[in-house]
Amino acid sequence: MKAYIKGISYYLPEKILTNEQINAEFPEWTVEKINTKIGIKQRHIAAEDETASDLALKAVNKLFEEYDIDRNTIDYLILITQSPDYILPTTACILQERLGLPTNVGAIDVNLGCSGFIFGISLAKGLIMGEMSKNVLVITAETYSKHIHPLDKGNRTIFGDAAAATLVSTDGFAEIDNFSFGTDGRGADNLIVKTGGQKHKNTMNDLRFDDNGNPKSSDYLFMDGSAILNYTLDYFPPLIQDTLLRNNLELQDIDFFVFHQANKFIMELLRKKLRIEEHKFYRFFENVGNTVSSTIPIAMKEAIKEGRLNERSNVLIAAPGLGYSWAGAVLRF
Repeated sequence: MKAYIKGISYYLPEKILTNEQINAEFPEWTVEKINTKIGIKQRHIAAEDETASDLALKAVNKLFEEYDIDRNTIDYLILITQSPDYILPTTACILQERLGLPTNVGAIDVNLGCSGFIFGISLAKGLIMGEMSKNVLVITAETYSKHIHPLDKGNRTIFGDAAAATLVSTDGFAEIDNFSFGTDGRGADNLIVKTGGQKHKNTMNDLRFDDNGNPKSSDYLFMDGSAILNYTLDYFPPLIQDTLLRNNLELQDIDFFVFHQANKFIMELLRKKLRIEEHKFYRFFENVGNTVSSTIPIAMKEAIKEGRLNERSNVLIAAPGLGYSWAGAVLRF
């Protein structure tokens, strides 16, 4: 038994936040500065009453229509999100009803960030190879904008909201090969929203500003940019090497690399550090931003549309994530 990616679709919210709009709020952040440093020109932002399940619903319905999929054939649903509709119940269960899926499906939430898509398809592959499922929906849906303080100009330039729906099945256009995983919880505090869970259930209302005027609050997303950058540069090369090893491949055997689309600065550092040729290295973030767990499926969808992924291609996907967590895999087209 093998597992394959059979289809990918994605949905972006209608509202758009441009660099010009950010510059109007924060004059010190010029359009040129954002374009040069971050490489993102605009990002899509969920409406005030729009949740992760709303985005997911539209992405999945788009997948069903685009690939002519009978929703009654779905037997498992995996939702990767860190902005669920509720603490409980499970948002995946709500999606089962909203999507009109049969009641004999499995449905679970997975709380992971940027590495979530790769972890998600690994779970889907396990279900299929264990002959527990035949058609698994892997949905990545995030509204990170709701975690970000309105005055946090740094994170607002980076993150965009989106959802992607991927069907993993017993047949398809890309075989899912072997994985490499990693976790180091010592980095948990470097990208965190401290309140809202049972550790700190109530808001702390401890907003303060650093010497550069950046807001710091336990009630909103905090990211230590320097620590995240160092972690990515330290952990990513061994992840790539281990992923290659587990698939009996060398770097030159990979035809195409689709990494987590963090931002221009980080991606270019990784490409140079790993000595990946420019024509093999894919980027798609300029008009959508860093969409967390959806960046890889969105980028893959666009690469397929552009004809960049052909038959008999070895594609390496990899992502670092908060937690810390990281994952890599090879897809064989």
